[in-house]
Amino acid sequence: MRINLFNPCFNGNIGVILQAYIIRRLIFLIFVLFGVSILIFGILSTFSPERRAAAFVTTPQQAKNIPELIERYGFNDPVYLQYIRWVKEISSGNMGWSIVAARPVFDAFWHYFPITLELNLFATPIFIILGIWLGTQAGIKKDSAFDHITRIVAIIGWSLPTFLFALILLMVFYGYFNLFSPEILSHDLVTFIRNNPDSYTAYTGMYTIDGILNGRFDITLDALKHLVLPVATQVIVVVALVMRVMRSNMIEETSKDYVITAKAKGADKKTIYIKHARRNALIPVITIAGEMAAFAMEGSIAVEIVFNRQGLGWWLAESAIQLDIPVVMCMCLFMGAVFVVTNLVIDLLYAYIDPRIRLS
Repeated sequence: MRINLFNPCFNGNIGVILQAYIIRRLIFLIFVLFGVSILIFGILSTFSPERRAAAFVTTPQQAKNIPELIERYGFNDPVYLQYIRWVKEISSGNMGWSIVAARPVFDAFWHYFPITLELNLFATPIFIILGIWLGTQAGIKKDSAFDHITRIVAIIGWSLPTFLFALILLMVFYGYFNLFSPEILSHDLVTFIRNNPDSYTAYTGMYTIDGILNGRFDITLDALKHLVLPVATQVIVVVALVMRVMRSNMIEETSKDYVITAKAKGADKKTIYIKHARRNALIPVITIAGEMAAFAMEGSIAVEIVFNRQGLGWWLAESAIQLDIPVVMCMCLFMGAVFVVTNLVIDLLYAYIDPRIRLS
């Protein structure tokens, strides 16, 4: 059965079809995570039992009793028993101990995750909307001054390393104008929050949202101010790719027969370009934008380090340097889940944009 989200004839069946499709993809998520877990466990198995046992050390006393930890977690048992035990521990939230965070990995993840999520909640919609709009206009106005300028900006934005662009913005705005200091929140507000736990509740861990929920709009505004440069860096680098893909597809679509015929019949150009050509050009753009949004959830290491935002990217970089293996393992599992969910959303958007696509 072909799904047409714009045809009222399918209103009675579309919910059932989408529900079945989502269930299939969620089952697929289980198999993907299983494959990722096999890969991660295989890599972990290359380390010595002593090194793997050290990942579960939480106190100085335990560090002196590594053989006891090896025995407790069965690191000398057959591989299949180790894997079963490892999956059981992971399922219960025991992912080991993070050396960098000095706390259990599971707790550390939920400490750093809101910081990365907050950045992406602002950056992702901007680079998707801006990239599609710029690409559409550049494609429609091919070889115009607007097209040439946006192409030059896109080439520069995509060519510059993220860390270099971040440093340039930091040097200009903070170094010369003393604006947008590289931190998550002003020091005075951080001190207030720490010293007055009864007056401020961290509902989400994101200052922009928690400030509103606590009625402290000064905290929200300050957090937004410190998001300007990180969001700008993330947006300018990614929007260049989205815009270039959108422009190429718009040029291709506007040269097709149906557009030429519609123009010859005197159809409104805005309707031709925006309603028809852009809709068909969006399919590959959605893939690119979705994958970039998924990558961003891992945390932009360069952005978070340069602007002193200790999120998932910062945590992952520090953990890799210190061979904090449980953290790397946690991030691999997390990204596996993010990409499967992202692909599910992309497939559903395909069906919405192009009703000819089958959800099968």
